[in-house]
Amino acid sequence: MDKVISVSLGEVALKGLNRGYFENKLLKQIRSATREFGSPNIYKEQGKMYIEAEENYFDQIINRLKKVFGIVYISPCIRVEKDIDIIEKASILAVEETLEKRDISTFKVKTNRVDKDFPIKSPDMSKKIGSVLLKNIDGIKVDVHNPELYLYIDIKDKCYIYTERYKAQGGLPLGTNGKGLLLLSGGIDSPVAGFMMAKRGVSLSAVHFHSYPFTSERAEQKVKELARLLARYSGDMHLYSINIIDIQKEIHEKCPENQMTIITRRFMMRIAEKIAQSQDINALITGESLGQVASQTIEGIGVTNSSVSIPILRPLIGFDKVDIISIAKEIETYETSILPFEDCCTVFLPKHPLTRPKLENIEEAERKLDIEYLVDKAISNAIFSVIEP
Repeated sequence: MDKVISVSLGEVALKGLNRGYFENKLLKQIRSATREFGSPNIYKEQGKMYIEAEENYFDQIINRLKKVFGIVYISPCIRVEKDIDIIEKASILAVEETLEKRDISTFKVKTNRVDKDFPIKSPDMSKKIGSVLLKNIDGIKVDVHNPELYLYIDIKDKCYIYTERYKAQGGLPLGTNGKGLLLLSGGIDSPVAGFMMAKRGVSLSAVHFHSYPFTSERAEQKVKELARLLARYSGDMHLYSINIIDIQKEIHEKCPENQMTIITRRFMMRIAEKIAQSQDINALITGESLGQVASQTIEGIGVTNSSVSIPILRPLIGFDKVDIISIAKEIETYETSILPFEDCCTVFLPKHPLTRPKLENIEEAERKLDIEYLVDKAISNAIFSVIEP
């Protein structure tokens, strides 16, 4: 009888012939996340992964795995041989240990008999173990509809017994769906957008646009802190910091005032695309939500899209602001996002920004600008850093 941690795979377990690819990516990330805890042994067994580690590391390992995409549940288990007497003793132990932590009066046993050669079927096994628990533990009773405690029994090559299931992030392992370059502002939305695409298996890098000295160094530090918070989920993040004040001055001098926002946005996309192409990154990611600000109308988004050929992913496009804030609080970026430091979008902000731009009018205004020169100059002055969790 010993203790291990079980890892439930969620979507990964539903993959077909390429399931091994997803599992291997996840296995690599689990190893990376747990390496500092004695480099525990990790093995696969019929739909789950199991971690053999020293029990005093269990809490730390579980907290770390909660941030690994591709995992839906994590459970500390008692692992025993498929002997009914041993399973009974382990079940009693599992419930007693739980009762030391929580006040529980009702329970239900759920058996998953993966090994069909095991002689007792799942419903009969649940009844048998339930009866054993009633006889050996005072003060608890069965409630099949709304129990305070579930005792889970997984019968595979070994038997795994557990009462706790810690919820993880789900999604797909990082790197299984290519690379994305996140346009990371200092606001609430873009960190959430990055988190959501990382959850779909996209490896993240980020680009941040600022207007120093019109924007402060503290605003820049705020963005680096947001990148650090995101890196807890996405791993080390490459961050490109781009000063666009010269671009903004040119637009302000030579283009209609009400076009300032949308033309600046198109320059950001061009710069981000060039960085992405140089780094073999497959798509851009933004925190845009339809109708939230002047540049995020359908017309504005269409005009923005036309400035680049690379795909632009907008995971928040249909989200309500309240829902975005809820996710930001959950991933712990919200408090940093609301720090009152200005960003580049506040520089030369027009009084009445264009909400329904026409592409031909925007392109006509842009002819007054040396687009290629301005883009290349901004990129040549980029500051690159690696942000660690």
